[in-house]
Amino acid sequence: MRILPFAISTGITAVLIFALSQKWGALPPVGPLLSPQEGFWQNATPISKDYNETIDLPGLTGKAEVWLDDRMVPHIFAENEADAYYIEGFIHARDRLWQMELQIFAASGRLSEILGPKMLDYDRMQRRRGMIYSAEVALKEMEKDPLTKTAVESYAAGVNTYIASLSKASLPIEYKLLDYKPEAWTTLKSAILLKLMANDLAGEAEDLEYTNARRLFSLKDFNLMYPDFNDSLDPIVPKNTQFDPATLKAVPPPDSIIKLAGILQKFKEEKPDPDNGSNNWAVAGSKTRSGAPILCNDPHLGLSLPSLWYEIQLHTPQMNTYGASLPGAPGVIIGFNNDIAWGVTNGEEDVKDFYKLQFRNGRKQYLFKGAYRDADLRIEKINIRGQKPFYDTVAYTVWGPVAYDNTFPEHQKEEFQFLAMRWKAHDPSNELRTFLLLNRAKNYDDYLAAIKDYQCPAQNFAFASRAGDIAIWHNGKYPLRWKDQGKFVMPGDDSTFAWQGYIPQNELPHLHNPARGFVSSANQNPTDDTYPYNFVGGYDLFRGKRINEVLAADSQITIQDMMALQNDYTNLLARAALPVFGAHLNKASLTPDQQNYWALLTSWNQQSTADSKAATVFQLVWNNLQSEIWNDDMAQFGEDAYQMPWEKTTLNLLIKDTAFHFIDNINTPEKETLSGLMYAALAKAADTAKMLEGKNKLEWGRYRGTDIRHITRSIVPFGAYHLYTGGGRHIVNCIKENHGPSWRMIVQMGDPVEAYGIYPGGESGNPGSPYYDNAVQDWVNGKYYLLHLFKPDQREDPAVKYRMILN
Repeated sequence: MRILPFAISTGITAVLIFALSQKWGALPPVGPLLSPQEGFWQNATPISKDYNETIDLPGLTGKAEVWLDDRMVPHIFAENEADAYYIEGFIHARDRLWQMELQIFAASGRLSEILGPKMLDYDRMQRRRGMIYSAEVALKEMEKDPLTKTAVESYAAGVNTYIASLSKASLPIEYKLLDYKPEAWTTLKSAILLKLMANDLAGEAEDLEYTNARRLFSLKDFNLMYPDFNDSLDPIVPKNTQFDPATLKAVPPPDSIIKLAGILQKFKEEKPDPDNGSNNWAVAGSKTRSGAPILCNDPHLGLSLPSLWYEIQLHTPQMNTYGASLPGAPGVIIGFNNDIAWGVTNGEEDVKDFYKLQFRNGRKQYLFKGAYRDADLRIEKINIRGQKPFYDTVAYTVWGPVAYDNTFPEHQKEEFQFLAMRWKAHDPSNELRTFLLLNRAKNYDDYLAAIKDYQCPAQNFAFASRAGDIAIWHNGKYPLRWKDQGKFVMPGDDSTFAWQGYIPQNELPHLHNPARGFVSSANQNPTDDTYPYNFVGGYDLFRGKRINEVLAADSQITIQDMMALQNDYTNLLARAALPVFGAHLNKASLTPDQQNYWALLTSWNQQSTADSKAATVFQLVWNNLQSEIWNDDMAQFGEDAYQMPWEKTTLNLLIKDTAFHFIDNINTPEKETLSGLMYAALAKAADTAKMLEGKNKLEWGRYRGTDIRHITRSIVPFGAYHLYTGGGRHIVNCIKENHGPSWRMIVQMGDPVEAYGIYPGGESGNPGSPYYDNAVQDWVNGKYYLLHLFKPDQREDPAVKYRMILN
């Protein structure tokens, strides 16, 4: 009588086992995921965990230890550099393996393998950017150099040692959620990661958008909308600096203005965030209370959990360095040692140009210098989860890969151009060498030797030393261009439109121990218009002005002053714009609600703090005014094919000429005035503000705030949301909704070195660890942590919480 129920229950159990072991749609196999032995439960880390341990690492050649402080920052002590990089690879993988691999999949155009067909267009674009190609070229250069060859090979071995130790139970949780396993790490992957940073920081180009604008606007209007320089310029090298004459000069071809015969591009190039940048500065001992130089840096990048950065110390007989490393690459990228400190900000130059080509026989041959030549066809196999692979053919030319053609983007099939990409990041280079040399540098000469061959992405390298030197170099390989070359799509059949060399490194803008006692950069113009070479780029204005304003005014600067400056909320855009608003607003016509919000603005101290309601009202008014001025003209481009003039440009035009012709709406018969636009902008802002206030969301920290999402952007529980933050894109504390200071560092080069830092996350990439997001709220609150640059005799220091003995 019991046989039948037993058989039924056994059958149900079998069905459940089968069902829970299958992947259903976007869900992972639920059974393994919920398994107590191998599932997500195994990823929870007890707060009381003891991290003291002894680990056998077969790749080590000498003795080594890793000390962990109270935030789980690893301090690696090794007898040689190969071992240090090997351990760094192992530690990076232990804490951030899934992040490391996802970044490589994203850079390489391989996300479809794990996320399915929705990522196909993204993957195709990455292949057409030549991301893997550029990494292959760079890796050859790394392998020629003994320093970088040892570093990337040792690092890869360390990563793979950790991967080999993993079981199903110990896999990072994202592998379990997405149901796949890690693959072996290679030296090429470290090269790909560095090219991902090159794309983030030097992937910006406005060629398509500016070509569209030039077709629709006169050259006079174009230069009005997109000027090279601003009247209130405060460049990295101060205005009126005397420069030596250029030793090289770009010679324009007879027809150097873009030929406008091509069709209008009806799409906008996918680009990184235009605010990818940073602040850095170094103050001489003559301006500090301690008498020692202070260096500060805060790179502004996308915010995610886990963080882009990973704190680490590397100690060998040749170096003792500390700072922010990139999981996936050896060494320290931004940091300090016993003798020097360095920090970087983005140079902002456009080092990517597009060339229009004529093809025949599909993509097999293209016209160049009066004859057709064969393209190098690279077949890109894109594996897609749950589907057959997709094959894309990318044609490589003398300029580089053809990014856009008759097959991509899909909606361009009716009207298309073959556009090849000339990008500096495709050229042979070895940027890793620069950072590894900085890790061990001891003085200004070592710093110069480290940066002299650096190419892309161009960076402002700030420097301070214990010997008392400060310096900054606007450094990288900048194409030698004639005026306006690089702004527009150029004819690809004519070799005279090629770059004619590069600006000599010793003639790049730089400062060494300037009389004013400080150097600084915040992605602004490197020089004024007296510099003898041409730069093309999109530069900020307001952050650099504010930093220089504060540094120039103080002669007793302390570390605490620098903390306050990195967290400064002063809104210089608002400071300059509000008098213009007031001069052209008819206050008598305002309704009571409008008067209240205008009064809020006039009594505001221009501090965009989290609790400021005026900061929100100002941004609403400014956005409305920009739209009132430009939207009717920009609409001629179509929805996606234009570049709005920069905010600094709009403000400058309003200050100089309140009747400039773009104020008049081309779509209405009556003539608009700035007073009319001002009233409309405030009226609309007042309506929005009243609605927000009714929802208790008018404070800047509630209206805008910040979300630090999981790196996938889709696994919501693994992020930190609705953070109550101030700041903004033109503010020194450059926090936006998903973007901002990804690492804050302050280093005083005394004896001993005193350093502080923080990033919005934690060392662990495991959401189940207490060290996953432990620093987020402290970062929001503007706090800092003491950074421990330990020496070997400090083994028993109270700040050392755990020790890992490596055999």
